[in-house]
Amino acid sequence: MRLITLQALLPHLGFGLALVLLSAALTRLASRRLRVMDVPNERSSHVAPVPKTGGVAIVATFLAGMVAIYFFAREARIEDRYFWGLLACVVFLAVVSFVDDVNQRSYAAKLATQVLCAVAVVLAGFTIERLWIPLRGEAPLGWLAYPVTLFWVIGLTNTCNFMDGLDGLAAGVAAIAGAFLCAIALSQDSVFVYAASYALVAAALGFLVFNFPPARIFMGDAGSTFFGFAFAALALIGAHFDRGHLSFYVVPLLLFQFIFDTFFTFVRRLLRGEPVHMAHRTHLYQLLQRSGYSHRAVTLFHYAVAIAQGIGAIVLVKLEPQYRAAVFLPFLAFNVLYAWWVLRRAQRAGLGSE
Repeated sequence: MRLITLQALLPHLGFGLALVLLSAALTRLASRRLRVMDVPNERSSHVAPVPKTGGVAIVATFLAGMVAIYFFAREARIEDRYFWGLLACVVFLAVVSFVDDVNQRSYAAKLATQVLCAVAVVLAGFTIERLWIPLRGEAPLGWLAYPVTLFWVIGLTNTCNFMDGLDGLAAGVAAIAGAFLCAIALSQDSVFVYAASYALVAAALGFLVFNFPPARIFMGDAGSTFFGFAFAALALIGAHFDRGHLSFYVVPLLLFQFIFDTFFTFVRRLLRGEPVHMAHRTHLYQLLQRSGYSHRAVTLFHYAVAIAQGIGAIVLVKLEPQYRAAVFLPFLAFNVLYAWWVLRRAQRAGLGSE
């Protein structure tokens, strides 16, 4: 287990504070100079136009942090081709997503961009080679590693995008999940994931200053897809290329409620014959807010769940590999009960037909 000495802790905290301040400054600048507005419509949860350029500040802060890490923290680096390949994918995804924030491209065009980035990750050698199977344990995937990895990267990228629908929700959960990932990676000697998570958390916190309810700026697709892609990539890098070989299951557990909400909503809409690619307001978190809870209450509830999942992830890495998947079971049971409760509330509020 790696521990930071007091002598090293102060520079780390100073670096993190500098990134938070940079993120806050860039967010404020983006809200004033990049006037790309999110105009309310029938699916919106806000009533007045709000800038949606915060993702630019988030990605720029993360990139600044990673470049600083590359030049000043050599111990926290992976091979150059993987390091710069990751940043190139982040930039490409962010640029195309920002163009979408401006021009509102089709879903097919957005998905094509995500597929290209996911393919680049697979071609770089980041793949999920083993998965836990009930009643069997961990099993090698063989050639299935490639489609499973593509599904993981594209799926988590879209999950964070879909869950960015309330003030402070996605950014706050990303900050909490990133903070736990940062601490766990450090304890497991996964120094690159630790450093990258540090930059990710700082970027999220600086933005959250202006995004916590009531939000003065949104992150847009450029920010939400970045968070999903970054977490998906860090899970793969930590498992295969960082020297600590962090368990792949850490990231899925840290973001489990986001994953459950997205999967549950997708299946529910599919079974109801609704177009799953169309924008809507029937995610569980949206139904909870529309049934009577405020933005702040729903957001804080998800923060509490994210903290519980972080504690679960700490427990997970302390267990033997064959027992780690079992840590998901209580969270799965909780989310099933949560879904039932939200749907009951929605029905009583007259939202059951949606």
